[in-house]
Amino acid sequence: MSTDFPPHRPGAEERQREARTLPTPDADALAHSERLQALIREEIAGNGGAIPFSRFMELALYAPGLGYYSAGASKFGESGDFVTAPELGPVFAACVAESVAPVLQQLGTGARFLELGGGTGAFAEVALKRLMELDALPDRFCILEPSAQLRHRQRERLQERLVPPLFELVEWLDAPFADDWDGVLFANEVIDALPTPRFAIEVGEVYEEHVAVEAGELVRVLRPADAFLGNAVRHLERQLGRPFDNGYRSEALPQLPYWVQAVAGGMRNGAMLFVDYGYPRGEYYLPERSDGTLRAFYRHRMHGEPLLWPGLQDLTASVDFTALAEAGVAAGFDFAGYCSQASFLLGNGLAGVLERIERIADEGERLKRTTEVKRLTLPSEMGERFQVMGFEKGVEFGTAFMAGDLSFRL
Repeated sequence: MSTDFPPHRPGAEERQREARTLPTPDADALAHSERLQALIREEIAGNGGAIPFSRFMELALYAPGLGYYSAGASKFGESGDFVTAPELGPVFAACVAESVAPVLQQLGTGARFLELGGGTGAFAEVALKRLMELDALPDRFCILEPSAQLRHRQRERLQERLVPPLFELVEWLDAPFADDWDGVLFANEVIDALPTPRFAIEVGEVYEEHVAVEAGELVRVLRPADAFLGNAVRHLERQLGRPFDNGYRSEALPQLPYWVQAVAGGMRNGAMLFVDYGYPRGEYYLPERSDGTLRAFYRHRMHGEPLLWPGLQDLTASVDFTALAEAGVAAGFDFAGYCSQASFLLGNGLAGVLERIERIADEGERLKRTTEVKRLTLPSEMGERFQVMGFEKGVEFGTAFMAGDLSFRL
């Protein structure tokens, strides 16, 4: 049986078609992408002519000084490539603060808050202000941020907008806590950006998508999957109760349990809260979703060519929330709950937020905040596409998920 299949997409021709529908990067941006592509080609050459797609995604997003998240280009907001919930306004962060305040109060003195990936600092700003109002401030508010440019942006924003006693609670980390700790871990749109392996089924066998160079262009090809990924795919088939069809391609993240254990570190007591777009396993791997969920974002346009302009576009894959539930429990936590973003916000202070919006005197500001709530909660916007999952250890966190619990779908 041949172990080398044609590229999943026809390389340069496909990228040219995709590029014609997108805004053209300027010369400096294209030169930046070329430098990253040179690094990727060098690694491909040093690894037998191909690297796993997950390694390509890691380099495209996180290569020091060149990757999408580690370089200086704007990513969030209207001038970037996408908008996250905290960047829309204060509503999302205020409701998250409402949900975790009881946990921090249960933990008392010494509690920490760890945010994975701080964006522009918008979440930290609002969350700290709301936690102060709720008398639930942690002793330390820590942001684990790999991008030096984003750290600088966060620091400037928080120093400008927080009173000194609040700003002094904030610190930036290079790695998860190395010591034992109590507190809350929060991650919004983080798991979708973890470098993910891509698998394919060919003649009943499991293959892994790799990136190679053909005629000077980056292309996707298949190589036999190693035992780690192969066993993960067979586990999915057993859980689903059916084999994947020939030609089926998707993503699997068998390293997710190890990642959760690593970021939680030595948490003794506390809660973990994850917000992301995705599906429970049965929906993630529907037969009709036969090319997975991988997508690229560039200037607020979603497209399907991840090899286009490495370093200039975001790459994401939806979250298998069943896998996340398994990973959290495997890390020693109790499952606390799972619901849509709309239900989570409604169950954690949104009614009070709406009352405050109604009292805003400025009509323009009132309309802006009302639009924000709609974008966060409507099924056609972020309300149903984004899901929220929580875990607890030595605290009670389940009440945060009582509105619209979806755990039966896992």
